[in-house]
Amino acid sequence: MIRFLLVLVMLAGTAGAVVAYGDPDQIARASHKVSHIFRGQTPSPAPAVQVPRGQGGEFTLRAKINGVTAPMVIDTGATSVVLTWETAKAIGLPLEMLEYDVDLETVGGHTKAARLTLDRLAVGHLVEKSVPALVVQRGQMKTNLLGMSFLDRLESWGVRADKLMLTGYPELQRSHRRSRTAVD
Repeated sequence: MIRFLLVLVMLAGTAGAVVAYGDPDQIARASHKVSHIFRGQTPSPAPAVQVPRGQGGEFTLRAKINGVTAPMVIDTGATSVVLTWETAKAIGLPLEMLEYDVDLETVGGHTKAARLTLDRLAVGHLVEKSVPALVVQRGQMKTNLLGMSFLDRLESWGVRADKLMLTGYPELQRSHRRSRTAVD
């Protein structure tokens, strides 16, 4: 009984923090976790992606941004996903409508960036929607950065040896069956 109450208190605290944060995706995940615990459902394995360390020591990958493949470097020091102007143009973002009013410190120095929201950002099977991002002005950066505005949405991420493991949240098997059936 005490164990049950402890789990219930921890879930309530987690749900409260998620609601306070206000991220609809996080709220939905918390709701799914609570409901599967009370229904006795088992979640399917969490989606995960392994990224090997590059020769220069960085972790690089190819992500899909709004359906367009783009190279990215994982940067835990970046508070946001940051796109180069060239990548933003290739994705079809409305560059002429952006306001470059965000001060940004990069490896190359100080620059200005514009805020926007990416409809969809996918790294392998990890897919996030409505991801806050920045776009730098033309020629200010050479590399897209996968920063904390994406990484904070994952269940976990960490480095072991020369691999970075990105782990998403598990989905309920029942909801997977429904979505597969709807697609089939």
